[in-house]
Amino acid sequence: MTAPRPVEPPTEDLSRLAALHGVSTSYSPSPDRTVTASATAVTRALAALGVAADSPEAVHAARTAREEELRQRLLPPTVVGWSGSTPEALDALPAGTRLRIATEQGETRAAVGQLPPGVHRLTATAPDGRTADAHLIVAPPRLPEPPGRSYGLLVQLYSLLSRRSWGMGDLGDLAELTSWAGRALGAGFVQVNPLHAAVPGAPTDPSPYRPSSRRFPDPVHLRVSDIPEYAHVEDRERVRALLERADRLRASVLEQDALIDRDAVWELKREALELVREVPLGPGRRAAYADYLAEQGEALEDHATWYALAEVHGSDWHQWPHGLRDPRSAETARARGELMDRVDFHCLLAWLTDTQLTAAQRAAREADMPVGIVHDLAVGVHPGGADAWAQQEHFAAGMSVGAPPDAFNARGQDWGLPPWRPDRLAESGYAPFRHLLRALFRYAGALRIDHVMGLFRLWWVPLGEAPTDGTYVHYDAEAMLAVLVLEASRAGAVVIGEDLGTVEPGVRETLRERGVLGTSVLWFERDWEGDGRPLDPDRWRADCLATATTHDLPSTAARLTGEHVELRDGLGLLTRPLEEERAEAAADTAEWLALLHRLGLLQGAGGGSDPSSEEAEIQALHRFLLRTPARMVGVWLPDGVGDRRPQNLPGTWDQYPNWRLPIADAEGRPVTLEELAGSPRLHALVEVLREPAEGRPSPAPPHP
Repeated sequence: MTAPRPVEPPTEDLSRLAALHGVSTSYSPSPDRTVTASATAVTRALAALGVAADSPEAVHAARTAREEELRQRLLPPTVVGWSGSTPEALDALPAGTRLRIATEQGETRAAVGQLPPGVHRLTATAPDGRTADAHLIVAPPRLPEPPGRSYGLLVQLYSLLSRRSWGMGDLGDLAELTSWAGRALGAGFVQVNPLHAAVPGAPTDPSPYRPSSRRFPDPVHLRVSDIPEYAHVEDRERVRALLERADRLRASVLEQDALIDRDAVWELKREALELVREVPLGPGRRAAYADYLAEQGEALEDHATWYALAEVHGSDWHQWPHGLRDPRSAETARARGELMDRVDFHCLLAWLTDTQLTAAQRAAREADMPVGIVHDLAVGVHPGGADAWAQQEHFAAGMSVGAPPDAFNARGQDWGLPPWRPDRLAESGYAPFRHLLRALFRYAGALRIDHVMGLFRLWWVPLGEAPTDGTYVHYDAEAMLAVLVLEASRAGAVVIGEDLGTVEPGVRETLRERGVLGTSVLWFERDWEGDGRPLDPDRWRADCLATATTHDLPSTAARLTGEHVELRDGLGLLTRPLEEERAEAAADTAEWLALLHRLGLLQGAGGGSDPSSEEAEIQALHRFLLRTPARMVGVWLPDGVGDRRPQNLPGTWDQYPNWRLPIADAEGRPVTLEELAGSPRLHALVEVLREPAEGRPSPAPPHP
C-alpha cells in the first residue's frame, strides 16, 4: 500500500475560523491516533458554507466577522427546549429581556413554561433594544418506548416476489407478508429497505440508498391491480397484453434465473398507470386526492415538476436549460404550466403509492403487530435528483458525503450524496428534516435511520478529491434529535439508529438518552476492550435491534460455511491470501459455535438430532439473540430458507448483481412469498423465536 500523500495542515487562524463554523480540522480513526485534515479540505468545506477562506486576509476577516456576530446576537436561529425544562440559550439572555412566543397551536405566550410540543416562533427583546427572532423546538424528553419485546423479519422488498407481483416485490406483497407474519408467526414487525423515489434513467441505479427523493415514495412499488380504478380500464385488450408481459417478467426471475430488472418492471407499470389515470376518480377518491395535494403543497408540486421536466430534459437538473435549474424561476413556472398534465400524473402516482403504503401498515396493525412496518431512511439523496433540485439552498454545493479511512477501508468512502448545510437547516427551523420525517411517519410503525451518526457529524469530501481528503462537519445534534423525537412522538413510532462501525465517543449514550435504539449485529459483538472474544448475551445492550446479519453482510448460511470468503475471492476483493482469509473466517465462526455449545443452545434442526447441521447452527444463533436483553430481534428473511447470496456486496459495482437478486433457497432457486409461507425450514426457525421464554431475560424496564 502506498503511503498517504502529505497534507498541508490548517493554520491556527484557519483552525479557529473552522471551529466557529463546526468544521473539524482533525479526526481520530482510533483512540490512540489523530489525523489532521488538510487545509484544502477545511477551506473548501467553509466555502460550501458561504465562508471565504482562500487567503490569510480572508480567513482573518471571516473569523473577526463571525466572532463579532456571535458576540452581538441574542439567540441562535433555532433554540431547543425539552418539555419540562428551560432552553439553555434563554438562560444566557440579559436580565430583563422580554419574550414573545407564537406557538404552533396559534397561541401567544410571554414565557416558555409549559409550552406544548411543537415548533414555535420566539422573539426576544433585550433592554438595550436588540431583538432576535428564532425557531423554538419543544420536544418530549424521550422517544416512545418499543411496545414490549418482539421479533420481526428483515427483507429487501424488491427481492420478495409473489405469484401476483410483476417482476419484483411490491406493496401488495408487503401487506401480504405483514398480515401473514403477524397472524401466523406472531412477528411484531417487518423491516424493509428504503422505498424512496428513484432517479429515472436507463439503467436506473438499483441502489435504494441513493434516491432522487427521500420525502416521496417510488411508484415502482405499486401493486397496480390493487388500485380501484384498474378494474375499470376500458381497453381490456391492452390490459391482457400487459398481464402477459408481467407473467414473462416474473417467470424470467423465478424460473429462468434472470436478475430483477427494475427498469423493465417500471416500464410495464408506467404503461399500466397511464391507462389507470384515464379512469375518473369517484367523488370520495377525488376528495381524498385533493386532501393529499393540499397537505403536501409546494413540496409535492416541486417533486412532480422535477419528474415532468426529467422526462423532457433528462434526470440531472444540472444539465437542464439554465432557467429550469431554479425551481422558483419564471422559466420553471412557465414549463410547469406547459407540462401540467405530466405534473398531475406524477402527483397522482405519489398519492397512489402513499395509499398503498398506508394500507400495508394498516394490515400490520390489524394482524396485531405491535410495531408494524419499519421503514428505512437513507442517509442522503442523488445530487441530480428531485430533492437536490427543489431544496438546493439547503445542500452544500461542491461537497459529497462519505467516510474517512479506517481499519476496513484504507481509502475512505465517497457516497456521492450532497450533504445538508447545518447553517441553513438551523435558519429554517430544520424544516426539510421535519417535513421529511413527517412524510415517512405517515405509514411507519418505526423508522430505521441509516448512518444515524450523521445527526452529529458527516464526512464532507470536496468534489474531485479523494475520500481521504475530506473533513468532518458538525450538525446541531440536539436540534436534530429534538426534531426526530418530536415527529416520532407525534406518530407514536419507534426509531432505530444504524450505529455500526466507528462511532464518535458519546454518540451512542446521547442516542440512548433520547430513546433511539441502536443496531447490534452478532458477528461484531465482541469484547473489544478485553480479550476480543464473542460477547456473552447478558453483556449486550438492551436498547437495540439485534440481528445475525444485514443486507450489506453475508447471509448467515454463507458465513457459517465460509462461502462468503470464496465469493469475495472470486471477485478479486480479498486484500490477503485466500488461505489467510479462510482461516480467519473459520476461527471467527468456531469461536461463536463454541459459545453456543457452552450455553447449551445447539440442538438438532427442527428438534432433530444433528446439532452440527447448518440449520441447527442458524437456529442456535437466533436462540442466542433471544438470550440477549435486546428489545427487538430481527431475522433476515433469506436466512429462513438458507439463501447464500448477499443482497449487496460493498466494494462492487458491476462485478456483482447488487440489489437485483430474488430471495433464494440453499441451492440458489428463487423462492416466492407463497413458498416462503409454506417452508418447513422457515417455520422451524420461527418456532425457535416463539419458544417459551425460559432462560431469556425479561424485557428491559422503561428508561427512568
